[in-house]
Amino acid sequence: MLISVSWKCLNIGILATLVIFLSSVSAENRNVSKSRLDSNRLAQISVQMKSLVSQGTIAGAVTFVAWRDEIVSFEAVGYQDLETRKPMRIDTIFDTRSITKPITATGILILMEEGKLALDDPVGKYLPEFKTATQKPQKTNAPITILHLLTHTSGLPVNRPPEIEDITIKRDRALSDVVAILSKQEAEFEPGTQHRYCSGGFAILGRVIEVVSGQPYDQFIKQHIFDPLGMKDSFFFIPDDKESRVASVYKIQDGKLRKWQEIEEYRKNAKYPGPEFGMYSTASDLASLCQMILDGGTFRGKRILAKTFVETMIKNQTNGLNSATTMRAAYQGLGWGLSGDPMSDLPLISAGSFGHDGAFGTLLWVDPNERLIRIFLEQLYGFGDENRIFMTLAGSALTD
Repeated sequence: MLISVSWKCLNIGILATLVIFLSSVSAENRNVSKSRLDSNRLAQISVQMKSLVSQGTIAGAVTFVAWRDEIVSFEAVGYQDLETRKPMRIDTIFDTRSITKPITATGILILMEEGKLALDDPVGKYLPEFKTATQKPQKTNAPITILHLLTHTSGLPVNRPPEIEDITIKRDRALSDVVAILSKQEAEFEPGTQHRYCSGGFAILGRVIEVVSGQPYDQFIKQHIFDPLGMKDSFFFIPDDKESRVASVYKIQDGKLRKWQEIEEYRKNAKYPGPEFGMYSTASDLASLCQMILDGGTFRGKRILAKTFVETMIKNQTNGLNSATTMRAAYQGLGWGLSGDPMSDLPLISAGSFGHDGAFGTLLWVDPNERLIRIFLEQLYGFGDENRIFMTLAGSALTD
């Protein structure tokens, strides 16, 4: 569905109307009048996604493209649930997985702006279990800091300890309990010397938010990020009245899409908020987050972060460091991956762009030079090239 509508002027009421309108009008009947924008290339997003659905490659997807503060493509194809043939909608709620990390990073920066913590603070300043823990590798006395966790340079192991290796599925422990277990891990390299992706670091940051703010992690994020941004469909624990809008998660088994029943069952009784993976959200809510970053920390007149803090978030904080995984130069902001990141090179991204992806095929990417927002949402563990197809089509729609 190709549209052109001012994103900044799109309030919640208009968005609700837009959802209904878009559900009834076909992409073939829309035109994008913007110069430098190839509407035919944008139309191919729907064509290609529908082809993947018909091939049984994906159950369905929602795609979103905004350019220079206007939504130019907003698509829902396939099914929210294959078994019931429930159609995908543009307001379907997705398990975003690691897209949660920039949200947690934003929470940390909010507390930093309030003068309640600093990037160079040792984690042990706020979490006593880290004062006595043995994260230090041999031949160093360097403590793990807030900055190390935000930039994946802590040296903590990639894999979680055996006691919580299934926390991403079961979500059956309190955040404080999970972090207490993580505090017993020993760093595998000196903090600040290499870059290696570590999800557990953001669980620790979530606990720091709790201790410093005096609020449960999920409540702090709701009050300081979700509510001010109008992210009314973003949660860590799904309310009963929103359950019917959550997309089912699938795996490929024996060459076919199979529903991951465990995820749905454990979700109903979840206790763990998952600061590293636990956010559920929609394309429009995620677009609000992206727009806030593009606008220097404000959204519809509400200030979330000071401009200097936003600039710090999306600036490379790992200059001179290499990835411990690929040995290539590391490109990492505070919670955000950056263009050139050796773990997430994507097609048609320019210098200065930033974003994040998630384990179930979710992806958002922002190009501040073009003011281009690209969001791709599906629910498939072990996803393939579908998000790259989307990124290519959406990026190549901008002609020279």
